[in-house]
This record gives sequence, C-alpha cells and structure tokens, in this order.
Amino acid sequence: MNSQSEQSTLTSAPQEILRNSRGFSLVEILIALTLLGLAGTFVASKMFQQFHEGRVSAAKIQMNGYKQALMDFKRKCSFYPTTEQGLESLVSKPTAGRECRSYPPNGFIDRIEKDPWDFDYIYESDGRKISIYSTGSDGVEGGEGEEADIYLNDDAKKAASQDGSEEN
Repeated sequence: MNSQSEQSTLTSAPQEILRNSRGFSLVEILIALTLLGLAGTFVASKMFQQFHEGRVSAAKIQMNGYKQALMDFKRKCSFYPTTEQGLESLVSKPTAGRECRSYPPNGFIDRIEKDPWDFDYIYESDGRKISIYSTGSDGVEGGEGEEADIYLNDDAKKAASQDGSEEN
C-alpha cells in the first residue's frame, strides 16, 4: 500500500503545481516589454553613435592620406595644386595652372575616394596653403553635432570658422 500512495502522490504533484500556478498578468507583461524597449533604445542609440564616430575617424584617415600625398606633390613640384587643379592632380598631371615638371608618370595616388557619406572632399589651396575637409553627413558646409564638417584637427576647424581658411 505504501508504494501505491507514494505513486499517487508522485503523479498528483505535477497536477497540483499546474493547478496552483498562475500566469503573468497583462500589467506584468507590459512592464517587461517597456523595460525591454527602453534597453533596446539605449543600445541602438549607442550603436548609431559609434557608427557615426567610425565614419568620422575614417574621414580623418582619408584626409590625412591626401595630406601626405599633397606634401609629396609639393616636394616634387615645389607648390601645392590649386583649388582649380583639385585633388585630381594627385591622380593625373594637371593640365591647367602651374606646370609640375617632375610629376611622376603614375601620379601620386591611384584614385580619389569619396568621404564615408559618399560626398566629395572639399579641397582649397592657393598653391602655398591647403585645406581639406568633409562636409559630413549632411553634405552641406557648416552644421553642428553629427552634421558638422570634419577637419583633420580642431585647430584647423577653429581657423576656418574665424577667417574662412585653414592650413592642414
């Protein structure tokens, strides 16, 4: 008899648990979903911020590469390409403006890339000073926050805002 009572107790235990357990209330489910939504929003905003910071870093790296190529151009040609000659003068010998007699046959770089937002970099030069910057995510000069222009360094940005030019 003991074994029968033990067996009935064992089989009735899961049934007893099912009868005594209750589900989550609607309020509890809504609170959990709200907390998950808030956590998801926080994580997503941090991801987008890091994505933007990555693009800014990539733009600065590209601009620094162009600056180095422009310095090579100046070493060979004794002047920087003018605004009219543009960054394209790093790829192929300029046909307008001052002539560079020591221009290498294959140019200084293979091609000019667009910035991480798929806009052209802005290059300005009078032949002595250079300025390279990206118009950022909005593609328009100026802006604040994530729409701000991207310069190689903060000093260049300050100089540009004060007198409209900067030297990189």
